[in-house]
Amino acid sequence: MELLARFCHGYDISLSLENVVRVACLANFLEMTESHCPNNLLNKALWFFKENIVHSWNNSIKAIKSAESVLRQAEKLGLMEFCVETLILEAIENPRLLGEPLMTNEEDEESECENREKETLVRPCIRRKLFDMDWKKSEDLASLPFKFYAPIIDRMSQRQVPPRYVAANLWQYAKNWIFSDDEVQLDKIDGQRETIEDLVRLIPNQTGLIPCACLCEMLRFAIGVEADEECRNALEFRIGMQLDQAETKDLLMPCNGYTNQEKYDAKCLRRILSHFYSNYNRDNFGSLRSVAALVDEFLAEIAADIDLKTATFVEVAELAIAVAEEGNEQRRDGIYRAVDVFLEKHKHLTESEKEDLCGKVLDCSKLSGEALQHAALNRRLPLRVVVNALFASQLKLRNVIPKAMGGEEGEGAEMEKMGSKVTKLERECLMMKREMERGGGGKREKKPSVWREMKRKFGCMSMRPDSDCHVKKKKKKVHPR
Repeated sequence: MELLARFCHGYDISLSLENVVRVACLANFLEMTESHCPNNLLNKALWFFKENIVHSWNNSIKAIKSAESVLRQAEKLGLMEFCVETLILEAIENPRLLGEPLMTNEEDEESECENREKETLVRPCIRRKLFDMDWKKSEDLASLPFKFYAPIIDRMSQRQVPPRYVAANLWQYAKNWIFSDDEVQLDKIDGQRETIEDLVRLIPNQTGLIPCACLCEMLRFAIGVEADEECRNALEFRIGMQLDQAETKDLLMPCNGYTNQEKYDAKCLRRILSHFYSNYNRDNFGSLRSVAALVDEFLAEIAADIDLKTATFVEVAELAIAVAEEGNEQRRDGIYRAVDVFLEKHKHLTESEKEDLCGKVLDCSKLSGEALQHAALNRRLPLRVVVNALFASQLKLRNVIPKAMGGEEGEGAEMEKMGSKVTKLERECLMMKREMERGGGGKREKKPSVWREMKRKFGCMSMRPDSDCHVKKKKKKVHPR
């Protein structure tokens, strides 16, 4: 209003990038046009706008920011359209104004090199150097409020601005407006929910534009603010398309809801894996092996959650086994490590519950020699699994160290002999366990340790002499009569 008063009293006024839109809107509202007097205020403001804002990236962004209080009038005058069109044309001419791509592939790099070579041949490198110098100093489109930002970035996508640059700017906007706070703020949760939902809808359809870690961070935030199902499904789909690029920490999604006591959401991983399989190229075994290792690590990570239910653990373990089998991965050491961690954190499980768990997910015949050696000495495992580990270890040793056996018949006889040993040992273990459970009174004959007996029967006794062998036997005292 002060500028208007100065102008009406014949004083010179100072127009700037920050006030010219508001002055033009107010002059139009007051009908300060050429029909009243020549060189009126509206004409001055529009001339300044045309000379200083149109065709300038930085000035257009500043003008849009200043128009928030007079948005409707600015749109009616066409000032907003001029600014938006300027930004689109500048982005088409120089996409780097939107930021550096988050991910690049060989085709993009080759096309960019070809464009630079052509530019160098056709004209001197003056304009390219100007771009290289200016784009880093340019105003950030992601600094605009979302009601301005969303339609602009949407029109850029429709006008063939390279998708990787659009995706880079969307991620920059998410960092500026969503991930700037460490935690979800309850007073802003509605606005943050709407913003993340709209941002996900604005991401171009091509996959591989945003790193998997960034997508997982967006999904984690969407879960935290309770975004709609469409938003979460879209993020899970994109993560599944590039799951081989993820790390274990990226997939640790929190469980949502007060009734769920588990720390991490295993069902989310199942959905992401289904997306991965739906578009998996069977010729690319490398990505499948990466995903198999990723699921093994995920299983070991969630196994440490003391609130994790056995059914959930078994479900994820079966997923890990299915992925490993699809990738022709024979070893199951990752499953064994996860089982060991789970049993360590869930000491309340009974022996029968442990046997049931291990029977569903653990196959000793597919463990490495190192894992079998650890399992044979692991007191957290049920006795039946220990016996199976010892048996599998013996089979591996027999295959590694050839013995003088009479052909296939000798091998068959040896297998039968080994099988009978295992059956006998399991029966003895069961009897000892029943005696321990009864804990009956009366004097019982002292029996050797079950661990020691198992090792002796399978020839796994250490060559080191027992410590008891060094203890001298005490002479029996004879009391005088």
